[in-house]
Amino acid sequence: MSARVLVVDDVLPNVKLLAAKLTREYFDVVTANSGPEALERIHAQHPDIVLLDVMMPGMDGFEVCEKIRADPATMHIPVVMVTALSDASDRVRGLEAGADDFLTKPVNDVAVFARVRSLVRLKMMTDEWRLRESTSGQLGMLVSIDSVYTQTAEAARVLVVEDSAIDLDKITETLARDRDVVTDTDSCAGGLELALGEEFELIVISLTLMREDGLRLCSQLRSHEKTRQIPVLLLADETDMDRVAKGLELGANDYLIKPIDRNELLARTRTQVRRKRYQDKLRANYEASLSMALTDSLTGLFNRRYLSAHLPRLLDRSGGNNKPVSALLFDIDHFKVVNDTWGHGVGDEVLKEVAQRASRNLRNFDLVARLGGEEFVVIMPDTDGSQAMAVAERLRRRIAEEPFAVSAPVGKIDVTISIGVAVADWTLDADGKPESGDALLRRADTALYQAKRSGRNRVVADGAGE
Repeated sequence: MSARVLVVDDVLPNVKLLAAKLTREYFDVVTANSGPEALERIHAQHPDIVLLDVMMPGMDGFEVCEKIRADPATMHIPVVMVTALSDASDRVRGLEAGADDFLTKPVNDVAVFARVRSLVRLKMMTDEWRLRESTSGQLGMLVSIDSVYTQTAEAARVLVVEDSAIDLDKITETLARDRDVVTDTDSCAGGLELALGEEFELIVISLTLMREDGLRLCSQLRSHEKTRQIPVLLLADETDMDRVAKGLELGANDYLIKPIDRNELLARTRTQVRRKRYQDKLRANYEASLSMALTDSLTGLFNRRYLSAHLPRLLDRSGGNNKPVSALLFDIDHFKVVNDTWGHGVGDEVLKEVAQRASRNLRNFDLVARLGGEEFVVIMPDTDGSQAMAVAERLRRRIAEEPFAVSAPVGKIDVTISIGVAVADWTLDADGKPESGDALLRRADTALYQAKRSGRNRVVADGAGE
């Protein structure tokens, strides 16, 4: 996963060391040596995450973080404070200032890389939902939601998986300050059953369970649709950072080191609950706004009208950050034969199954739309040409390798698709403008035409036949 990281520290050797480590992990690194310079870099470079030193002269890290959170243009950028301060009160102050995490120097490399990646994934998801809400707002269908930080964090429904009675009592008593409703269990099996059967806004999982591996539960929660979006807070010993890093890779949202500090637990819980409620409101607001004017009634995918409104905004945002955007244009091979042979009812069944297979095999922030007839388009942000070709080939195989079940007497029929791939071109034209969405789709359409001319059931990249 590519990401732009802003490293802020007034000590040059610290900046160089952390920047070198991040560069080796293939991050794009931007640096700043003071608070004011950091704020300038954020507006100019649009980082995906900020690693922020606290002890800086003039404007310290706490003030920088507060300014980031106060600006609507930057408030959603993840901030990780990296500092020599180690007291729990310092961590709580950082979290209350709006930091997503507070790492103590010397930083554990495994932990910081895992933390950066997990927060970047979260930002990408939030950015996509905010962009979709903005697109729908542009079409006059909803009212915007303020931000994460305007959401209440009280009376949250929290599931705790912990077999230590002492720690469980401390957690329950602490969360009672916010009138949180705590449900507890001492086993992973019990935790999964409760999570799937009830509604929770946060799940706290201990990695110090005596007889079970809490990471297994974390993995299981992320594999179920119902629990995939519920924040997970890990509890771990200080010596268990490798497992914490693994948990973040599996999809955990945050962690707390034992012995539990009550104020830090409360601060981290509030952050996760606010974020969950914000994302839930974004999703509900967005989904409620969708009407038949924006979706294809047969497949449930977006239609051409929504794509026409959304794609220019996506290209504008990605072009400003110089991040790749790829388009896959595909249609069903010999679809007219399906309709002529088995009837339009079977044709509709094929269209719906193609849409479902496409949606299942793409990321949830990729956009899939039906342009009309048997033609579909996929828009993939932060995806370069080689990645797009790999995704297109995987999608082609998913369609071709398993016959489609249909209501016709034959029972099953074989279906294939042809795909054209193009990547957005950020080169400015004579008017100083980058490529438009229509131009990107035209190049993908040319590649699709080449795929069909070459025999169908294949993937062709833009310019491959030149």
